[in-house]
Amino acid sequence: MPRTFRRILHPSDFSSASAPAFTRALALARSHRAELILLHVIDEVIPLGPDGYVSPTTWEQIRRSSREYARKGLDRLTARAARAGVRARAVVAEGSAPQQIVRTARARGADLIVMGTHGRGAVAKFFLGSVAERVIATATCPVLTVRARRGR
Repeated sequence: MPRTFRRILHPSDFSSASAPAFTRALALARSHRAELILLHVIDEVIPLGPDGYVSPTTWEQIRRSSREYARKGLDRLTARAARAGVRARAVVAEGSAPQQIVRTARARGADLIVMGTHGRGAVAKFFLGSVAERVIATATCPVLTVRARRGR
């Protein structure tokens, strides 16, 4: 018997690697009549100025700008989902992307995570790590990775 999904989580960084995964998540949500949960994680990287200090005002402007960027990107994806007849909900989280993806999937009761992967080589993964690999290793629900199209 085929599996039915009620809630599908799609984490997006709005990159070209996320676009094919969004398309797949949208198609799955439509075919299963599932709710699509759209997530953007704001990485908590601490920026340092030339003298190792960033003023609280500058820090707040950076955070506000990051949240605005996330909201606009999620609004675009939510609108596309609505045009496709899919119920979608947007979530913004802050922190480590793999941890927040898994945490959101658990908290929102996701049956499936559909995420993009850049498809980097072994050397790049060694130095940069792979968000998708860490999510696969720690998620309690199935994870579908969709590789970015080459040449884009």
